[in-house]
Amino acid sequence: MKVSFVAGFGPIVRDPDSSREWWQQVTGVDLEELSDDYYGTDDLPGVKAFAAWPLSQAAENTFGTPDWPADLPVPQAWIELDVESADAVKQAADELVAKGHKLLRETKTEEWKQTTARLQSPEGLLVGISFTPWMHEPPTDEHGHTDPDGALGDSPP
Repeated sequence: MKVSFVAGFGPIVRDPDSSREWWQQVTGVDLEELSDDYYGTDDLPGVKAFAAWPLSQAAENTFGTPDWPADLPVPQAWIELDVESADAVKQAADELVAKGHKLLRETKTEEWKQTTARLQSPEGLLVGISFTPWMHEPPTDEHGHTDPDGALGDSPP
């Protein structure tokens, strides 16, 4: 078997209405009722990474210790929601806190240059709001030329 891409990913939910509300508020993506109590969308670009992340590493990255806190649900999965820039991670984290969500970890730029903030969904999913520079397309000018340094300006086609 050769997997071409991740076709879908989402939490297994116990309370469809509250989960739909939480995911819509956090992502800003409208989730339609596709069938009875089954909410989703097929209008998002594909997943750029799939990995089995050891719980001890997730705990270390989030809390600075390899032990997951006993007072939080142990996550069964993780998801990274990538935004347009490192600054947008901080803005998104601030918006979520303003809406009453609790961050597990404030915005942080990792040594590998990914910027993340972390929270947990009602289902216990570990959610990262992130900016992963190497996964973003380089900027282009109005003619579609690659503009990695923003130096092309108004160059002719």
